[in-house]
Amino acid sequence: MNDETAPPIEGTPLIKPSTTDHPLYDAIVEACRTVHDPEIPVNIYDLGLIYTIEISKEGEVDIEMSLTAPGCPVAGEMPGWVAEAVEPLPGVKTANVQLVWEPQWGMDMMSDEARLELGFM
Repeated sequence: MNDETAPPIEGTPLIKPSTTDHPLYDAIVEACRTVHDPEIPVNIYDLGLIYTIEISKEGEVDIEMSLTAPGCPVAGEMPGWVAEAVEPLPGVKTANVQLVWEPQWGMDMMSDEARLELGFM
């Protein structure tokens, strides 16, 4: 059995953990909250579209994000919007935003605030 067909190791997170202990983390999250999906009146962070925020000691930020659907009309633009929101922050050297499709986004990834705003609570 090769690695490609091996079942996932039990306990392995589906989403790589973020660098939550970095001093820039909270400011980056707030910058992500300024970006909205044009079709849904909630910011992309609370929608659960930001999967991972990795921050190096040098201030290089790597963000993995998804979209609500692969056919989203702004699929090509939204990573740039996120980078434009994050890069100007003091202490951020670069912001690299990558779209990922695994795991697939689901409504269970939304924050309680997003659920409330969209009328799901």
